[in-house]
Amino acid sequence: MTQRPFRWGIIGAGKIAGQFAKDLALHKGAELYAIASRSQRRADNFAKEYGVKKSFNAYDKMLTAGVDAVYVATRHPQHCEVTLMCLQAEIPVLCEKPLAMNSAEVGKMIEAARKNSTFLMEAIWSRFLPSLRKVKEVIDAGEIGEVLSLRADFGFNSPFNPESRLYNRALGGGALLDIGIYPLFLAQLILGSPAEIQAVAHLGKTEVDEETLMQMSYADGAFAHLHATLRSRTPSTADIFGSKGSIRMHGRWHEAKGFTVELNSGETREYNFDFKGALGYYFEQEEVMRCLSEGQKESYLLPLDFSRDLMAVMDKVREKIGLEY
Repeated sequence: MTQRPFRWGIIGAGKIAGQFAKDLALHKGAELYAIASRSQRRADNFAKEYGVKKSFNAYDKMLTAGVDAVYVATRHPQHCEVTLMCLQAEIPVLCEKPLAMNSAEVGKMIEAARKNSTFLMEAIWSRFLPSLRKVKEVIDAGEIGEVLSLRADFGFNSPFNPESRLYNRALGGGALLDIGIYPLFLAQLILGSPAEIQAVAHLGKTEVDEETLMQMSYADGAFAHLHATLRSRTPSTADIFGSKGSIRMHGRWHEAKGFTVELNSGETREYNFDFKGALGYYFEQEEVMRCLSEGQKESYLLPLDFSRDLMAVMDKVREKIGLEY
């Protein structure tokens, strides 16, 4: 008997959902089975473009669609509500980053996942790229020695539009939530939670952070220098400096296909990897399906406590720059 494909549903029919759909099509054992939007026209158009079997004009209709997992691709402020709806129906969830708007919401989501014994993972897709997994392996093996500092940036020029999701406060706008989470994630992955946080930001006309600079210090003496901006294009590279050498993740580092290790001895090593999909969502999709096939309720590569700690850092950064959601 032929086993049926793994059925995915997507809630939210925007641009990022389309990127997710393209990468999902690369999996032989998976299919995009259902799409839900608040607009039937948008849902139908999305279904037609990506070959989705079922389309709905309300998010809650996904609960009876017969899917194996749901990807929540709504705007930031809806992440918590939609994810809780799915978890309470015991439907596994991959929720787009940031997991929620603040630590209180993240706490509710994690509590619901564990109470209902249902899988939940934040869609920080960079964590699952072969390049970043190898970076972590090199560091854990002690090849660059003790990590002393980290520098990472992510910036692009986005024309000001007060109604867009990037600049509209009601939609969770600002550089920190949208792209600042990437440098913060890398620092959290490599150095853990900081002992002290310093941050400054430019708050624009809509009172969201258009640019944020962050410096983290850690109990072991390490530092992280992080930058996120909507106002200008930056190299979007990442450097990790250790006592025996350093790692340079090529731009744009959060979707890097490779990196360079330079040792104090003068030796240089280049690492390059195959890259599946437009951005690399393929690998996080693979991780979700692996976890569920093995009966796991969360990923050991990106556990829920990591997402909780990451949001706690973001809350503290917003406190420093005078921004509250």
